[in-house]
Amino acid sequence: MDLKDQLKNLFPEHISEEQEAPTSKSDIWLQEEPIICKYEKRNGKPITILENYNGTDADFKKLTKELKTKLSVGGTFKEGKIIIQGDYRDRIMALLQEKGFSTKRVGG
Repeated sequence: MDLKDQLKNLFPEHISEEQEAPTSKSDIWLQEEPIICKYEKRNGKPITILENYNGTDADFKKLTKELKTKLSVGGTFKEGKIIIQGDYRDRIMALLQEKGFSTKRVGG
């Protein structure tokens, strides 16, 4: 009897990660218009700005936190825009497209 079987005997109502029901790609509201991903330099430092999201601010903040964690960079959510430190347009666009968003690259 391996560890999984022992745990199943101790906690019969527990659902393991393998048995969980499949979830959707994203728990964040998806929109039809693309999210604009642009590059700027402020005070000589590169930043990536995401805008044109018309869902709730709470969803956009959740997306901000997820992007900052996955990219291991700093950033913020201000005035309806996500500002990420550094030029990460390609990686951010790939992550957003994985989640089901459409994106549009602007600038440079």
